[in-house]
Amino acid sequence: MIPPPIHRGMKNLQRELFRTKVELVGVRIAANTTAKFLKVLKDDLFHQPKMKNVANDPESNDARIILLKPEIQSLEQIDDANISQESRDLINQEALGFVKHTVELDYGNWGADEILKAILPEDSEVPSSFTQIGHIAHMNLRDEFLPWKEIIGQVILDKNPKIKTVVNKTDIIDTTFRFFNMEILAGINNMIAEVKEGNCRFRLDFSQVYWNSRLHSEHERLANLFKKGDYICDVFAGIGPFAVPAAKKGCIVYANDLNPVSYKYLQENSVLNKVQSKIFSYNMDGRDFIRKVVKDLHASLASSYNNNDNENEKLSNDDKAVSESKSISLSSFTDNANTASSAISAITTTATSTSVTGNTFKIHKFRTFDHFIMNLPATAIEFLDAFKGRIRLVLNEPASSLPNDAFAVHFVRSVAPNKDMYCVSFRLNANVAFGAVPSKPEISISSLDVAEQDDDDDHEVGRESKKRKVEVNSAEDNNNTDEISEIEEKY
Repeated sequence: MIPPPIHRGMKNLQRELFRTKVELVGVRIAANTTAKFLKVLKDDLFHQPKMKNVANDPESNDARIILLKPEIQSLEQIDDANISQESRDLINQEALGFVKHTVELDYGNWGADEILKAILPEDSEVPSSFTQIGHIAHMNLRDEFLPWKEIIGQVILDKNPKIKTVVNKTDIIDTTFRFFNMEILAGINNMIAEVKEGNCRFRLDFSQVYWNSRLHSEHERLANLFKKGDYICDVFAGIGPFAVPAAKKGCIVYANDLNPVSYKYLQENSVLNKVQSKIFSYNMDGRDFIRKVVKDLHASLASSYNNNDNENEKLSNDDKAVSESKSISLSSFTDNANTASSAISAITTTATSTSVTGNTFKIHKFRTFDHFIMNLPATAIEFLDAFKGRIRLVLNEPASSLPNDAFAVHFVRSVAPNKDMYCVSFRLNANVAFGAVPSKPEISISSLDVAEQDDDDDHEVGRESKKRKVEVNSAEDNNNTDEISEIEEKY
């Protein structure tokens, strides 16, 4: 391929400066042998985006001109074995002659990489990659490229027909709502995008909510763990990348996000995907949500059972002891911590509780969430104290204990040099679930050990690193980790 003209230091895109003419060696052939020549000479032909390597012969309608690669500038080079022996044999046997042929190239004949290589300082790593969110291209330019940011944005816009807006992140991620400040480099000012992921559609305001298209495989992986009828609790749900696919599988999802804009789009996406009857949305602090949602689920199911004649049975006094028995059945955990999908299995929890009115006893099946999802990189671990005593609020004592080593670690992706993201999945320990409800969080934060940056950063731009030490006080488990992207907890 012929490279574009070099224009180092160009700050405003001047497309006309990339027009150029190149003289190539052409082989005159009979028109009816064109297909044969193209097949044999395929590795020795002129190849350029949006350019043909076969031209009409101005001297004869029955002839064509096959253009050879630009490395061949003379007939002598053909004889010097610059092309394959098979190509030379065919040319010697059937070619009608050789000609010089001029082609005209312009800005449209090169991709973004080639154009930017011709503009940016020599030996620069061309920043032509981006994350696509609907019609939006999200770039994360290093400081060294900021003098060329507008021209980079315009080239990306020109070379990607589906892109209408190019933005660049200008600051670290918002620590509360996890979106970041950005500037428009090129295109229209429209941050309302629609994304398709799997069989789901998501609408969002990219300037006001968190979305990371690079996590699509993680969204899919986790959704594949869920079974129809599972009860899912998504503590930091965002606009619904975990909640909506789970609901589409037939799960009942309680989803929460602190950001009111995320909450709005969570509700909108539930309707957009026709799963609004399976998603219960909350807009509150994650710790408060964990403390509230178990009671909400229990109250909802108890109300449902009380209104269902099939769930109400009359028992004699002699049967009362039977009705008060409780059992918890747990599915087994694999020892393979490297494969989270095999290490995580849903846990079906059944129990009975009774209320007495005269000689009538109403049987309530106790059911809690099969999975808790906590997708909040670097800080999800700080919310674990909220799980202490959650089941104690609705069921006084456990019938059996849970294995202490029931957990798995799954590598999600590398987000920056020396920074990897992992997912830790574990069962909620019985000593925690049935423990005393704390009057205040039992988390101490004494120092900071995690760079507060966006998950899709490939580098660090103008951000301060902090050190954090997180101590989780519980009877059975103490964790100290640099980053946990999501903690999926199960009873």
